Amino acid sequence: MKLVHLTGHGAPPEVCKVVDAPDPVAGPGQAVVKIMACGINPADLLGFEGRYPGPEPLPAPCGIEGVGIVESVGEGGDLAVGDHVMMLPRANWAEKVCEDQANILPIPKSLPWRDAAQLKINPPTAAMMLTDYVDLKAGDWVIQNAANSAVGLHLIRFAKEKGVKTVNIVRRDDQIAPLKEHGADVVLVAGEDQAARMRAEIGEGAHVPLGIDAIGGAPTRWMADAVSDGGTIVNYGYLDGNPCQIEPGHLVVRGQTLTGFWLAGFMMKASRDQKVALYAEMSTAFESGRIVSPVEATYGLDQLAEALAHAWRGGRQGKILLTPNGPI
Repeated sequence: MKLVHLTGHGAPPEVCKVVDAPDPVAGPGQAVVKIMACGINPADLLGFEGRYPGPEPLPAPCGIEGVGIVESVGEGGDLAVGDHVMMLPRANWAEKVCEDQANILPIPKSLPWRDAAQLKINPPTAAMMLTDYVDLKAGDWVIQNAANSAVGLHLIRFAKEKGVKTVNIVRRDDQIAPLKEHGADVVLVAGEDQAARMRAEIGEGAHVPLGIDAIGGAPTRWMADAVSDGGTIVNYGYLDGNPCQIEPGHLVVRGQTLTGFWLAGFMMKASRDQKVALYAEMSTAFESGRIVSPVEATYGLDQLAEALAHAWRGGRQGKILLTPNGPI
């Protein structure tokens, strides 16, 4: 059996290696899952670089997302051979994974693998950031950066369902039209003057109580400039690599709040029933077409370095997936 190990910290294509291991055997309460697809996420890549919590001690199996088919089960537990499932632990880039059934969630067999491979992180992150911090009302505005990311795409759709409008910050002009087609209300190229440009589009009186920041650094401050007095900025990403910047005037004079979101924090506290309900809802959102996340390319484990290089570079128009057991 083949699986991926993180061997050190550095450039992802260089520090992740495919290694051989014995086929796993399910013990009591466990299941062996044949992994069909895995999303490569920014959190994976940042962890490989040593800039985000990741596998340890090294070398260690890795890969936050993984979905597959139950191949065998040990005594006890509720799963059955042939079930489609999502893995909760963060060691899923492998042909097969053996895990306690308590850490494996059922998913619909009707959910395509390409969507299932993106189920674990991005949809609930988008949904929960819209509901957990601000009581948004129809007609409110939300501003987000990294808006062409999978989280950004989902947030646009979930906000529209609530009657909430979105201001979406991107890095390049060529990202504007695709986001407008996806349902974005306003799309702007990032810059220190983005708050002024936003107000020119939506009006000085428009209420913007929530900002969603995936980047940190100066873009956090630019977002605070745009958020209304008393509003909340939620940071959930490290893409800039620098600490979040915010002025004392944003906090003291304008009464804003800067806070953070980490899905893993919810997962550590949630009951199994809560997790099952959450991912049933997210699966339905994919299957109904309420949310859409394109896939740009898929790679086998024998193409690991190429897959990681593709995911690591900018300018993509969709997710990169690993398919450890062949094409899906």
